[in-house]
This record gives sequence, C-alpha cells and structure tokens, in this order.
Amino acid sequence: MTHYKTISEWFEAWQLPKPDHPHISVVKTDVDRIMRSGETFTSFYDFYCIAIKRVTGAENIKLKYGQQPYDFNEGIMSFVSPGQVTSLAVEKDVAVKQSGWHLVVHPDFLWNSALAKTIKQYEFWDYAVNEALFLSEKEEEIIISIIQNIHRETHGNIDKFSKQIIISQLESLLNYAERFYNRQFITREKANHTILDRLEKVLNAYLSSGQTAIKGLPTVSDVAALLHISPKYLSSLLRLHTGQNTQYYIHEKIIERAKEKISTTELSISEIAYELGFEHLQSFSRLFKAKTQLSPLEFRQSFKN
Repeated sequence: MTHYKTISEWFEAWQLPKPDHPHISVVKTDVDRIMRSGETFTSFYDFYCIAIKRVTGAENIKLKYGQQPYDFNEGIMSFVSPGQVTSLAVEKDVAVKQSGWHLVVHPDFLWNSALAKTIKQYEFWDYAVNEALFLSEKEEEIIISIIQNIHRETHGNIDKFSKQIIISQLESLLNYAERFYNRQFITREKANHTILDRLEKVLNAYLSSGQTAIKGLPTVSDVAALLHISPKYLSSLLRLHTGQNTQYYIHEKIIERAKEKISTTELSISEIAYELGFEHLQSFSRLFKAKTQLSPLEFRQSFKN
C-alpha cells in the first residue's frame, strides 16, 4: 500500500513536474499504459482527490471504488477524502488509456475558511467507497469549466484574492456534484429499488432470526453493512423514495413485528420487548405508543374487545 502524505509525493509518483502550490493543484491527465495480469495497486492520501476521467480498455480491471457497475462509458467522477483506501486489480493483460482531470486539495489549504468546517458534510465523500458519479455531457462541461478556472488560479500569479477565489470555485464544484448525485438517484431508479427490496428482505430476516435478543436492536450501520453500502447513501435513498430516514424505517419494521407478536402470541410484553432487542421495557413501550398511539397492553386488549 502506498501512502501519499503530500501532494508533492503524489506528483513525483506520477512523474509530474513539481506542483506550483504545495496544498492545491490541478492536473490534466492523458496516460497510456500496459497493465499486466495479477498487478494490484492500493493507495491512500492525506488530502482530497477529485477526479473526472474517461478510461478505455479497463474491462479486465477491478476497481474497489463504486458499488454500482460502471454503466456509463464516459464522465466518471470520483471523490476520495483523506484516509480512504482505493485499490485496483488487473485480471488480464490490458492496454489502458485514461484522460481527464485531477484536482487535489490538502486540508491545510482550507484553514480559516468556512469550507474547512463544511466540506465533510457533502455526502459523496462517503459514496467514494460505494458509487462513482456518472455525468451527462452537459454536466461534464460544467464540472470541467470549474476545474479549469481553479487550474488558471493555481497556475497564475498568487495574490491576496487567490485563495478565496479558489475556495469559492471549489464550493461551486462540490455543490454541482451534490446536485448531480441527487439526479443519479433518480436516473438509477431500478438499481435503487433493488437496494430497497434487499433492505426489506435483510431487515425481515434479521428480525426473524432471533439475533435481536442476542445482539440488540439493529442499527443504521448494521443494516447498511449487510447491504454493503454506506449509512449516508442508504439514508439518502430512503429519503428520496419514501421520505423516511433509515432509523425511522427500522423502527417501523420493529413495531410491525411487535404488533404481530402482541396480537398472535401469549408472550408477555416484557418477553416481546426482550425478543425484539430492547434492554428496557420502558423504551419499547415509549416507542410503541409513539408509533401507534396505544400502549402495548392497550393494543393487545383491543383484540379482546
């Protein structure tokens, strides 16, 4: 595994000239290379890396980036934050051609700016290990235009306005990317519904297996891990398609199971609460009443009247 601590180290590894600025740089790439079967490459950075690239000849390369298949041929955009690991493995000898842009930004560049506090709030930093962003031709033109603006600023004469102008452009790029990710949720509706179908099956299986009595209530992270996607990605999908967040969805499923047990078994309310993973009966009763407007006992009694 290669650890790039500085942008200069990354430039050197790519055999590029020394960057004009130690904390931010834009690189236009146009690379042809032969990759051999069995080769693997794993790396992580201490800086942000935003890439927009077109790759041909990569059919026999497995890239550990993106849970969804690369079903668009052009305009693949990726976001890697400090500490994230990316890797690829070559299955057969292949000639690869890659062209595009890389924007690398060290966190130090963002000091004393509002973006330093808000940059992590963009959800696609979590998507970086799950799904790349696929751009239409018009969307790609917008992103490249912003990257080129940043490129001009970093390669021009640095003055007292440069940093703020660059940060403003960077914020614009991130905001457009967030908009395009939201569009991608809609255009990939079939794939998204497949994930939601799996979510229901996974959660029902978990609640039916008896694991809740041993492991406790399923958390958002537990469910996302079973689906092999990030918690934020799962929550975004649910909000888009159901208007609910993941925690709300889990609670709804738990209450459905509780209603079934209360109405069809002779188990006590305490036993049902324990089986569903609640440590305290009071917690179960509060959640049940919040969802149904009835206490568990009142709900059971309603079936006897």
